[in-house]
Amino acid sequence: MKDNWNEKLACAVACSSCQKAIGPHDLRILSSYTHQPICMDCKKNEEQKPDYAEVSQEMIGQCMAETEILYGDIGSYCYHHFYPFKC
Repeated sequence: MKDNWNEKLACAVACSSCQKAIGPHDLRILSSYTHQPICMDCKKNEEQKPDYAEVSQEMIGQCMAETEILYGDIGSYCYHHFYPFKC
């Protein structure tokens, strides 16, 4: 999961959730549930799930343990679960 996140995020041409095309200038973000690139509409839907806060906290802990990098580090795998990215 963490090993090729940058390639998956930068190269995503479709949302892994709704399959909507993601252009090079469109924002995309990693899902806290699947760790796959999703569009911002799907991220908004994800954030409305009742277990989102719990899943996000678990994801941060797991991510920091695996990468040994704080989720606030701008270039990190964890960071891109909460902050959108453009190609």
